[in-house]
Amino acid sequence: MNNRKKVLLVIDAQGGGLGRQLISMIRKEVLDVHIIAVGTNTLATGAMLKAGADEAATGENSVRVASKKADVIVGPIGMVIADAMLGEITPGMACAVAQAAAKRILIPFSSCDNYIAGIADFGMGHLLADALKQVKICLTTND
Repeated sequence: MNNRKKVLLVIDAQGGGLGRQLISMIRKEVLDVHIIAVGTNTLATGAMLKAGADEAATGENSVRVASKKADVIVGPIGMVIADAMLGEITPGMACAVAQAAAKRILIPFSSCDNYIAGIADFGMGHLLADALKQVKICLTTND
């Protein structure tokens, strides 16, 4: 039987507020998980590390490497859109996340010139609660 902890990768940009909130929520709720936080900049990385990530790194190559290790990847939908988040998501980052073997939980924010139909009525609290629910499902399945 495999007793390896599942690896959760949280990716965020700009100030890291979304990633910080997610990691705080996950630490309060989720079982035995190893959280890797990768920020597109040091501010985002620092915020997520302070929130309780087990390890953290910054930049494109860190996204590439961590995406290969992750069982689940969670973050804003912009993490799979090249040049999103005011250009902080490089084409290499978007490609690494999109091609990862991990389950992806994409939090749909309509920003940075991308409109996502059907989410206009949902606030950040609702979106984060749903993301947390999906993270828990992904981390407790045996696939």
